[in-house]
Amino acid sequence: MTDEKFIRVGTTLYKIVNQPRLNGGYVKRRIVWNNETLRQDYGKDYIGTVPKYDGFCTVPDHVNYQPIIGKFLNLYEPIEHKPQKGDFPNIQSLVQHIFGEQYDLGMDYLQLLYLQPVQKLPILLLVSEERNTGKSTFLNFLKAIFQNNVTFNTNEDFRSQFNSDWAGKLLIVVDEVLLNRREDSERLKNLSTTLSYKVEAKGKDRDEITFFAKFVLCSNNEYLPVIIDTGETRYWVRKINQLKNDDTNFLQRLKNEIPAFLEYLQHRKLTTEKVSRMWFNPKQTETPALRKIIRSNRNKLEIEVAELIKEIMESVGIDFFSFCLNDLLNLLVASQVKAEKYWVRKIVTEYWKLPPAPNGLTYTTYQVDYTNQCRYSSFKRVGRFYTITKKQLEEL
Repeated sequence: MTDEKFIRVGTTLYKIVNQPRLNGGYVKRRIVWNNETLRQDYGKDYIGTVPKYDGFCTVPDHVNYQPIIGKFLNLYEPIEHKPQKGDFPNIQSLVQHIFGEQYDLGMDYLQLLYLQPVQKLPILLLVSEERNTGKSTFLNFLKAIFQNNVTFNTNEDFRSQFNSDWAGKLLIVVDEVLLNRREDSERLKNLSTTLSYKVEAKGKDRDEITFFAKFVLCSNNEYLPVIIDTGETRYWVRKINQLKNDDTNFLQRLKNEIPAFLEYLQHRKLTTEKVSRMWFNPKQTETPALRKIIRSNRNKLEIEVAELIKEIMESVGIDFFSFCLNDLLNLLVASQVKAEKYWVRKIVTEYWKLPPAPNGLTYTTYQVDYTNQCRYSSFKRVGRFYTITKKQLEEL
């Protein structure tokens, strides 16, 4: 009899194989197989011995894992570590390095990943312009703990419509993240809080599953790795300092300590209680690194708008500029600056705190005139316009 394993799920036959990985080791895969091929290879009676299941399910559990639930095959992978008492000084050192003054919160985060894998958690973003900071080591440490339930994605993987290879994972990690498009940011935020998700694979129908994946992102860009708006509470951004020494065996020592670390997490008392959908109070995970990104996202367009208005004032010799939001959007497009209306409104009403005219009144504004040496020509329009003076602009 063969050592090879086959299963039937629903009406589809699969062969279980160990696929070699580029960096060593193997990853378990299910390959759709052919009934006739199985019959040719092992005889007509063999197919009757193949285990049969009604379908797949995804039920994450690291302590009391069940490979089969009812008549359904669990797609979530077990982790092989057996918790045992011991010390874990290297893991403590890494957690201290990554989370700094938020060490206890970091331990809570790891404990929740292990004991409450379905719990939503903040998007963890590790940033540093310096090299050799241990960001990638932390990602590899998470992979070592949760094994096949962690997937490394690229920016392109994240943007792809085909997501069947990462939709059922515990952690989706992206090293060298650069998701600086508005649609990237919105997708990331939605995925971090959604309870269900449409899984799509090439050549297959979309299927809705429970979505419990958490995101861990790393970036060398401390200013604009992702778009984060003012008031956003879904991100936990940590600025990571450079390591004092470079130890090539550090990851292996971390791996050796995982059983002791998991034993500790099983019996450790959480220092926080659930106060939001992402467990933590947003004030607890707010950091200077987060505020830096928010300021950078705001300032980029705000500076463009301010410089554009200043240029118009100087070009046509006026001390104040009146406009509606669409006027400003058209000017930005003409200057090849991509902007969305709600962002422009946010700058005008929230950051600059300009009040609109009480009623729809006639006002004079300016638009690009490519036939005029002056470049800007005046137009009379009617609307609830805003007005900013040269003095206000200078103060801003």
